[in-house]
Amino acid sequence: MIPPTWLPAIVTLADHGGDWNVYLDALYGHFAADFVTFRPVFRGERVGHKRYPMDRGKEATFWHLISEGASEDARVPEMRRCERIRWPRPVIENERDAAVKVWGNERQGEKRICLWFESEDYLVVLAQRKTYILLWTAYLVTEPHRKRKLEKEFQDSRNS
Repeated sequence: MIPPTWLPAIVTLADHGGDWNVYLDALYGHFAADFVTFRPVFRGERVGHKRYPMDRGKEATFWHLISEGASEDARVPEMRRCERIRWPRPVIENERDAAVKVWGNERQGEKRICLWFESEDYLVVLAQRKTYILLWTAYLVTEPHRKRKLEKEFQDSRNS
């Protein structure tokens, strides 16, 4: 399947000479342009991000978008997440595209909104707040059981 024209190219470490620090600065530049300087809107509500705890001058949501791990203080960079740093905003802004499946669910007592760009196995998760939407996380969905679970959630949401 050909990706939609609104989907930016991935950003690779090799594109930045294999230098992690240069790459990290470039990744943060994309995040800042998409979520700090100019904030997207989802269904009429401003999309914010979690600022604290700041780490090396970078917001918590940024670190969550580029890393993985069981606990917040033990997360490590994950290259596939890093490479897709430019994807969350266009997925949010193109949520009406038929390629993006959108539904709400509840996780740990919080209302969440899932945007699953299924053809690219990419999921963006937003959290509903009183006066805005919070970008929670985004990642590749690679495990077959997780894909089945997402598909079931989506179908259940359509049938309710």
